[in-house]
Amino acid sequence: MSKIIFDSGISLDGFFAGDHRSPANAMGDNGPTIHMWMFKQKAFWKNVNMEGGEEYGADSKLIDDVFARTGAYIMGKRMFEEGEVHWKEDLYKADVYVLTHEKREPWVQKGTTTFYFINDGIHSALEKAKQSAKGKDIRIQGGANTIQQFLNAGLIDEFCIHIAPLFLGSGIRLFEGIDKNKYELQIAEVLPSELTTHIRYKLIKKKEH
Repeated sequence: MSKIIFDSGISLDGFFAGDHRSPANAMGDNGPTIHMWMFKQKAFWKNVNMEGGEEYGADSKLIDDVFARTGAYIMGKRMFEEGEVHWKEDLYKADVYVLTHEKREPWVQKGTTTFYFINDGIHSALEKAKQSAKGKDIRIQGGANTIQQFLNAGLIDEFCIHIAPLFLGSGIRLFEGIDKNKYELQIAEVLPSELTTHIRYKLIKKKEH
């Protein structure tokens, strides 16, 4: 059965992205520094159809695992617009559902990636993603606002955050405005690394009284 997950890097002071995000400044001012651990890994570049990276270590296995377990993706329009100008063809190798008010025909790429543009909210996107995932997991790719919507709707089963040892100072916080009474959080796994700390959480939805 599909789990609904997200897997995101943040700064030590809780920022998902920096200020002044735009297609020309993806992830915002200093935002890419949050992901230096990932850029070092050969697995990251392999999974985005590019050459690069310095090593294939334990961090690479984590990257391979999250790509392998994911059968469909959901993202917000802003993240899509930032990425569309940079991403390689067939990067996701799965169906991607983009939350947007824009009406647009599906963007079918060479390979196995198709972007679908969803105008009627997160629950509609999730139902369609479940059909695409065929029992694999559904990854809420971002940005922060999209992840927050799924968290506050009580829909997330598990997440992994990668905490970079740096202060971004300002930007977009991952856990801004989260309903603190929605879940019991359990630490499932903590993995230290040279450039980040990986923490996996399981979420148990609290019973409503």
